[in-house]
Amino acid sequence: MWLLLAIASAVFLGFYDIFKKISLDKNAVLPILFLSTVAGSIIMAGFVIASETGLIAEDSMAYVPHLTTIEHWKLVLKTVIVLSSWICTYFALKHLPLTIFAPIRSTGPLWTSAGAFVIFAERLTPMQWAGGGLVFIFFYLFSTAGKLEGFSFRSNKYVWLMIAGTLAGSVSALYDRYLLREINVMAVEAYFTFYQTLLLIPVLAIFWYPTRARTTRFSWRWSIPFIGVFLLIGDYLYFYSVSLPDSLISIIALVRRSNVLIVFLFGALIFKEHNIKKKGMYLIGILLGLILLVLGR
Repeated sequence: MWLLLAIASAVFLGFYDIFKKISLDKNAVLPILFLSTVAGSIIMAGFVIASETGLIAEDSMAYVPHLTTIEHWKLVLKTVIVLSSWICTYFALKHLPLTIFAPIRSTGPLWTSAGAFVIFAERLTPMQWAGGGLVFIFFYLFSTAGKLEGFSFRSNKYVWLMIAGTLAGSVSALYDRYLLREINVMAVEAYFTFYQTLLLIPVLAIFWYPTRARTTRFSWRWSIPFIGVFLLIGDYLYFYSVSLPDSLISIIALVRRSNVLIVFLFGALIFKEHNIKKKGMYLIGILLGLILLVLGR
């Protein structure tokens, strides 16, 4: 059950990344991030109102329960971690080809496994060590493919933003393992979405609004609300998967990150990006390493 939910989540997150790329092309980053979260908040507000008025029964999977003050603060912390990851990855995605963005993003499960190794005292098997080594090798090879297109993995700030965003995403995944065993899935989804919108208001006011005339102009795209909708569905499936007692975060992280296959194919077929064959081979190598990490459990 939890594995099927993780696979479904990966499909929705693949299209979520595609809608992000379409929206961010020659467009301002922060307004898109804000408006996409507003779209998600409007949908979740409907569930909260329906729960408060009794339209949704308390025993329903769609019911949003009340939270304690401590639980709200735990969700605020999660929101800060996720927004840090998003801001980094949104700026990176705007400036990097999808076929470079996707493989860097695909290394997320490796960092999640490393965090589980340190925080939860998990031990890697020889096969998992081999898988981790494979990921690092092909990640390095990917940097050589990026140089052919003028992207130096050492000096390009957007590559480093992508790496920072991926690491923050792994921190969030480890936190989810703890959080979703204590708090209702719909409550996490609803209030996490609301806090995203609230925290982005000062970010928008401080970092975008005063300089909007001197930076990339914002233009409305039909794809912007779809970012929020597809993320909402993908996150709900992911949250529910993690909340199940027998679920394994390392496997869920791997399956969820397989959304890069959809993103990579879209970049290759629609955007006609370069060096597809070489980057495709390196991506397969990264995915094989991630599979070894899981099979070595």
